[in-house]
Amino acid sequence: MINNHINYIEFKAKDLLAIKAFYTSAFHWTFVDYGPDYVAFAGSGLDGGFERTEEEVVNGALTVLYHEDLALAKQQVIDARGTIVKDIFSFPGGHRFHFGDPSGNELAVWSDK
Repeated sequence: MINNHINYIEFKAKDLLAIKAFYTSAFHWTFVDYGPDYVAFAGSGLDGGFERTEEEVVNGALTVLYHEDLALAKQQVIDARGTIVKDIFSFPGGHRFHFGDPSGNELAVWSDK
C-alpha cells in the first residue's frame, strides 16, 4: 500500500443481495460477507465494501470504472437492471456514461477508445 493513494471505497446499500447480484452480473466482481450488514468486494481494480443501511442513500463521490468497450459495459449495466443516468458523452480524454445501481449509488464508466 502507498500513502495518500485511494486504497478502499465504501458505499451504503439498502439490499446487499441485490447489490451483489448487480455487480457480479455487470462487472464480475467477487464478494465476501462480513455479517448481515457488510459485504466487501474485490476484482474492481480497487477494493471496497457495501454497508447495509435503512437510510436514504446519498452519493458523496463519483467512482469511475474503466472499460475499453463502452457499448458493451452499458449493455451489461442494463442487463443487470441498473439505470442509465447519463448516456454516453464525450469529455476531454474520452467518453463515458453514468449509471445507477439498485441502491441509488451513481457511478460512471469511461473509455479512451
